[in-house]
Amino acid sequence: MLTFGREGPFRDRMPRLADLQPGEAMLDVACGTGTLAIAAKRLVGPAGSVAGVDASAKMIDRARSKAVRAGLEIDFVNATAQEIPFPNEHFDFVVGTLMLHHLSKPARSIFFREARRVLKPGARLLLIDFGRPARQSRLPRLHRHGHVDMDAVGVLLTEAGFKIAESGAIGTMNLNFVRATASESRPA
Repeated sequence: MLTFGREGPFRDRMPRLADLQPGEAMLDVACGTGTLAIAAKRLVGPAGSVAGVDASAKMIDRARSKAVRAGLEIDFVNATAQEIPFPNEHFDFVVGTLMLHHLSKPARSIFFREARRVLKPGARLLLIDFGRPARQSRLPRLHRHGHVDMDAVGVLLTEAGFKIAESGAIGTMNLNFVRATASESRPA
């Protein structure tokens, strides 16, 4: 409902924005039932790896079941975005979709530092959420959690050691993205 019946095109566009390559390692933060992680595993292939974290144990159980039914090996872990249980410089790509609006500004800052920690230098981050860049015209608010100011997100990302590569609209009402690259060194 939140994508106005356009979940298919929305889910198809996300991997293209990510530019996932065979053999890469990806983390899906707030993975929900694992739909995106499953699609990503198919893209990275058997040489690649995909993991997903979600704060809801029920979502993780459903994601694990879906991955087993799909015959795919994906590491789903019950954890929060602020405490990602993976080692430093482990992933080539981290994605967070439709989750920023659930986090306070301080929690977002912690998540961005955690994402930077688990990303390899030069690796990529993609965030998608309800929002609008400050310079975009105001659209009606159709989601009860409100909108995320993606320009403010960009500032927090820069502080956490990311360089913004691109941002804009997804093409589905009120959904925007920020794509960033991890700096070569982590901030102090």
